Amino acid sequence: MTNILFTTILIVILFVLCIAVAAYSTWAERKVAAIMQDRIGPNRAGPFGLLQPLADGGKLFFKEEFMPKNAEKFLFILAPGILMFISLLTGAVIPWGKTLNIGGESLPVQVANIDVGVLFLIGMASTSVYAIMIGGWASNNKFSLISAVRASSQMISYELAMGLSLLSIVLMNGSLDLRVITENQAGWGGMKWNIVLQPVAFIIFFVCSLAECNRAPFDLAECESELINGFHTEYSSMKFGLFLFAEYVNMFISSALITTLFFGGYNYPGVQWVGENWGENAAGIISIVAFLAKAFLFVFIFMWIRWTLPRFRYDQLMHLGWKSFIPLALINLLVTGAILLFV
Repeated sequence: MTNILFTTILIVILFVLCIAVAAYSTWAERKVAAIMQDRIGPNRAGPFGLLQPLADGGKLFFKEEFMPKNAEKFLFILAPGILMFISLLTGAVIPWGKTLNIGGESLPVQVANIDVGVLFLIGMASTSVYAIMIGGWASNNKFSLISAVRASSQMISYELAMGLSLLSIVLMNGSLDLRVITENQAGWGGMKWNIVLQPVAFIIFFVCSLAECNRAPFDLAECESELINGFHTEYSSMKFGLFLFAEYVNMFISSALITTLFFGGYNYPGVQWVGENWGENAAGIISIVAFLAKAFLFVFIFMWIRWTLPRFRYDQLMHLGWKSFIPLALINLLVTGAILLFV
């Protein structure tokens, strides 16, 4: 019962955290853009504009909702819900911290610790393309359909390189379990991070994450100068809001996954010393804070890149994915296998 209750509370906390991060990422995005463009950004709705996400949410809730006359109604309504559901589901297998001792039991800060966590995440990431394709097609708008086709081909192209880069991590750790991969990074005083051992895999995975999230400079699916507003052109009110929230939740989960795979997850310098001297709960709480700090750093980097780099042309996007990243990921995988075999 303790385990079930703890997992239920953890699910609720994780859900609220993802929604809150998605809401305040819109505020942070504007602030980062304002700093880079020498502007002020949101500053009227509350101190420092901190109530701006609430104003935006209220606007989306009370905005008039319309549906194109010839749209496929059921699929049109279903698409944003599928995308939001998949975005939230991926956070279930990520280990957000070490264990907490509750009622004499050591409980991992993870909703579902499954043996094939990496495979589950790749599967969920590839499933999200269906929601985008359904939304673009059901809108009965040629610009939305073109955007959906762009998004699907982009995500399929970059998933290959992303999967190959992950194989290097799996090969090195001998497991698809995300907690095992995280625990293996606890060496060297908590600093045996995979970024040191697999820098090429990190670069490939990070860039592919930008493409998977449709973030600039890979936002060809939402290219306003060509496609109005992309696959959600015909959406309004909270249906549009769900697409927007799903994008920011995906960005947060991608940042958490990068942290888990390459930056030690919940490990930090002196993690073992803290556990031995301050107790299990203190070590667990600090590990959660450390994990979230790393994840938020990558959320900031996602935003920084958006307001720094110009958008790629579509041919450049596909060239980078097929002719650069896939061969590089294959070479990295072969080198990793060779080193493990001979050393």
